[in-house]
Amino acid sequence: MQVCGAYGVVVRGKFEVETYRLLLCGIFLVLSIDQHSEDGIFDMKSDPKSPLVHIRQQLNETSNLPLYQRLERALRSAIAQQLLKPEDALPAERQLAADLEISRITVRKAIDGLVEDGVLIRRPGSGNFINTRIEKNFSKLTSFSEDMRARGRVPRSVWLKRSHGMVTPDEAMRLRLSPGSAVYRFNRMRYADDMPMCLEYATIVASCLPSLDAVGDSMYEALELAGNRPVRALQRLSALLLNAEQAQLLQTKEGSAGLSVERLGFLRDGRAVEFCRSYFRGDMYDFVAELNAS
Repeated sequence: MQVCGAYGVVVRGKFEVETYRLLLCGIFLVLSIDQHSEDGIFDMKSDPKSPLVHIRQQLNETSNLPLYQRLERALRSAIAQQLLKPEDALPAERQLAADLEISRITVRKAIDGLVEDGVLIRRPGSGNFINTRIEKNFSKLTSFSEDMRARGRVPRSVWLKRSHGMVTPDEAMRLRLSPGSAVYRFNRMRYADDMPMCLEYATIVASCLPSLDAVGDSMYEALELAGNRPVRALQRLSALLLNAEQAQLLQTKEGSAGLSVERLGFLRDGRAVEFCRSYFRGDMYDFVAELNAS
């Protein structure tokens, strides 16, 4: 007697039938494991700590925003709360759309926004991943703390120096201040998940903050509380080789590639409020700008 299997196997005898049954069980087990790994970080769909559960809850909240923007915010929130971690892969757009019961077009628009902001990186043939390098959109005025939290990193600062004094000639020229004007100076190391990312030397017009101690982890949050957060800025980016002091503070080698960024921030009425020089590790940071032909 012959038994023909669905996988093209011809089986003869009792022993062969039992072997064939075990073979089929093994095939279905492998298929089950493959399907499970395809879901990856979204496989625990009923777990309260699952990214999928978190995203569904965010999407169900009442909001006037378009659905793709709500999904983008929900994904940012999952990253910020470290439900999604650096190098985690998102499910395929098709799978994510099916799990959330929304259209693939909505998923694609949300992911496009996160890719544009450097939160996700798109790898052809592999999918979308949480970016490990920091991509800073050069056309958006955000603080270091905001950038890190949006990527699921934990920002912190180590103070090198903070002081109060009169404006220097260089600062007076850049900030358009009269000689003798008062300023606050904030020099600090900026970290993301305890990894040194940049050295920051900022000068703030003293009248724009209540005191020298008003700045905690985020200078922009302190300025916002004082009603003096910059609304636009001029930024200049240049490449450099880190000197011995910079390399030591950034925990890298002297002569390593670095990025220097100068920023001059302005209030809505046109007054300059902030002049900042920052030195970034070149192996950790990318600055991205979108260009248009018009």
